[in-house]
Amino acid sequence: MTQTAERPGATDTVPTKARLVVVGNGMSGARALEEILARGGGDQFAITVFGDEPYGNYNRILLSEVLANAAGEVVDNEDADDDLYLNPLDWYAENDITLHAGVRIVRIDRHAKVVLGDDGSVTPYDTLVLATGSRSFFPPMEGMWASRTALTRGVFGFRSLDDATGMLAHVREHRTAVVIGGGLLGLEAAAGLQAHGVAVHVVHPTEVLMNQQLEAEASKVLRSKLQDMGMHMHLGVKTSEILVTDGSVSGVRFTDDSTLDCDMVVVTAGIRPNIGLAMVSGLETQRAIVVDDKMRSVDDDDIYVVGECAQHRGEVYGVVGPLWEQAAVLADVVTGADPDAEYHGSRLATKLKVAGVDVAQMGVKTPERSSDEFVQFSETGRGVYQTVVIRDGTLIGATLVGDVSKVAALTQAFDSRSALPEERIKLLFDLGSADDTSAAVDLPDDTQVCNCNGVSKGDLVACVEHGAESVSACMAQTRAGKGCGSCKGLVKEVVEAALGGAGAEDPADSYYVPGIPLDKPTLMREIRSRGLTSVSAVFDALAPEGRDHVGSKMGLTALLRMMWPDDVVDERDGRFINDRVHANIQRDGTFSVVPRMSGGVTSPEQLRRIADVAEKHAIPMVKLTGGQRIDLLGVPKEKLQEVWADLDMPSGWAYGKSFRTVKTCVGTDFCRFGLGDSTQLGIDLEERYKGIEGPAKMKLAVSGCPRNCAESMVKDVGLVAVEGGQWQIYVGGAAGATIRKGDILATVDTHDEAIRITGRFLQYYRENANWLERTYDFVPRMGLDFLIGVIVDDTEGIAAELDARMQESVDRYEDPWATDQQERTPGQFHDALPLVPLPQVPVREGSSR
Repeated sequence: MTQTAERPGATDTVPTKARLVVVGNGMSGARALEEILARGGGDQFAITVFGDEPYGNYNRILLSEVLANAAGEVVDNEDADDDLYLNPLDWYAENDITLHAGVRIVRIDRHAKVVLGDDGSVTPYDTLVLATGSRSFFPPMEGMWASRTALTRGVFGFRSLDDATGMLAHVREHRTAVVIGGGLLGLEAAAGLQAHGVAVHVVHPTEVLMNQQLEAEASKVLRSKLQDMGMHMHLGVKTSEILVTDGSVSGVRFTDDSTLDCDMVVVTAGIRPNIGLAMVSGLETQRAIVVDDKMRSVDDDDIYVVGECAQHRGEVYGVVGPLWEQAAVLADVVTGADPDAEYHGSRLATKLKVAGVDVAQMGVKTPERSSDEFVQFSETGRGVYQTVVIRDGTLIGATLVGDVSKVAALTQAFDSRSALPEERIKLLFDLGSADDTSAAVDLPDDTQVCNCNGVSKGDLVACVEHGAESVSACMAQTRAGKGCGSCKGLVKEVVEAALGGAGAEDPADSYYVPGIPLDKPTLMREIRSRGLTSVSAVFDALAPEGRDHVGSKMGLTALLRMMWPDDVVDERDGRFINDRVHANIQRDGTFSVVPRMSGGVTSPEQLRRIADVAEKHAIPMVKLTGGQRIDLLGVPKEKLQEVWADLDMPSGWAYGKSFRTVKTCVGTDFCRFGLGDSTQLGIDLEERYKGIEGPAKMKLAVSGCPRNCAESMVKDVGLVAVEGGQWQIYVGGAAGATIRKGDILATVDTHDEAIRITGRFLQYYRENANWLERTYDFVPRMGLDFLIGVIVDDTEGIAAELDARMQESVDRYEDPWATDQQERTPGQFHDALPLVPLPQVPVREGSSR
């Protein structure tokens, strides 16, 4: 998509500002932009950005969390964590930046000073910034490629959001994965896949995992921790071939001719800088694009380079800390804020989480001279390994695995080359000295606290000095702690110290939505007492200075629709795209259509109709869902109305924060083990509570006996038939990235009682859960005994009220595709500009990352 008022290639008017073009919308390019804007660059430049991904700028460090936390569901903009997107599309418009998302720059004409896009656009520049990043390296190997440009089905890199979503779609139906490469990225991919119940085998050519960061002993401790988590390690082994059967991965072959069966291969064998664009444009390249100390290409003073595609004094950096330093120097020079600024290289100090294990490393890994001092501590049972290397009284290296509590003090000593304690062990243990809180207070302001987002102690202190009153406020403003999360403890210590010891109880943690400083009960009381029936009215009355907050609109909309089912004012900008068009957006901009099949029961007539619609509209994929329904994938937005009209079936609500579906087994009708009519109960539950909105999605199941074929014990609400004609009602179960067996809320005697208690629990959950809080978090937070008291025993005296309010919602249900109910708006099913089609091929060297 193109975030601009003009089509690519349109004739531009004469600019009143110098023209700054940034090629690459990844973390480095966007960081350089932020630094330029912070120095007044928005007033100096007309800024245009090209990126070959159809998104705003996102945090690649969080891709492992996307993979792990999506719990087997395709990632879309509805379920993605807000933290993933560093600069969403709106940010570019707010800063008057023209973004061409999904457009790849293929050549620079340095004489004409224009860049040429693969969409035919020709864009002039006065100053050009290249931030093309890097790509996954796929070693030459038989079976890797299905064609010159397409990987074999089941083979993935792990570098982009598309990689992560492709893996998520594949992992649903596959059970064994091989990860080639035991570096940081490979281990993160392995952990993410393991969260989906996949058997994961990590293959690494050396005996040392993460050999770029760790030495042998540290690697052994990490290896032990990961094996305890169930990962299978194959170290000192090289892969020679990917085995393929019927066009899909079926295994791998090693150089010793042994084989390993699998149905998925993830290649994390390193990265390569994207230098193809620079090469075809005549810039000097070696390992990457060669730059001077001002981050300029050595061939062209009008072209600057930043990030993983830059080679400075022979070094190419692949971690974020140096990239942030490069971006700051580039911005100083480009804007003239400090034209003499220079980048002289970086001393690497990294802190990260590897498959949930804290790891920190700085400087050398082992002693290099006989005179070097080496302090080593290992506690393998706890998974802890720590070393420091000292030369001539100066810390030159440290490695921490499992326990990184001393990383702040070590980083300070490493960066400043300050004097060290005579008892070197004090570098790792306090031994009665001041604790780490004191160490946090004493850190110099330029100490990097958050490596992922380049936040220093001084940035956090300045945040407090400018009015931030909580840890979460500082994290929101600076993004500290929003990457791998390993720095959150230190962020908290620094902010609390700056607040004078306050902030341990952060009031923002209890806010229902971040834009309104009230918890949910208080917010609901204020809304009712003031009669606020629209999101804008809530902001006007209750938000600080009446300010809108985009990230709060969806949560407020859902709350108001529950509280005022008859009187709520529908403001479309308060709904996510899914709710505006009643379909689930996919990564390519098309949509998913899921008609309702109550209890998973269908008929030949429905199946024929679905097949006819799929053929008529050339729908790319028809897929059975985990909720026993049929999903029509790849429907363009403008065809949604026509598809639903032809289907003439009710919505399955597969896109909303709502009651989704009830999975059933065949129960007593056909199964010889059935103790209860699970099919009919599932149908009745779904017909009664269909589409009921909530703070998060609600998935149910009914099993006809304790064999639990419908997986009822791991659903938000699950019902299981037991001897004597009774039903056990389980609540708070989960079987995604979070695994939790539900708790038994009640055992009831009748079909009708099972429906009533289920509805009462759902209504209490709707009224009391936090926004996006699933039942598997809500139930433990409230406490099972308390919920039994409220829902079953009516200890609060509100059972009848809960039943009545749920009945009101049930009575007011309307199918979103009923023609006499849905008022269509002109642009609801049409984009102002068409989506740029993206070929599904691996990223080429000239890509604009």
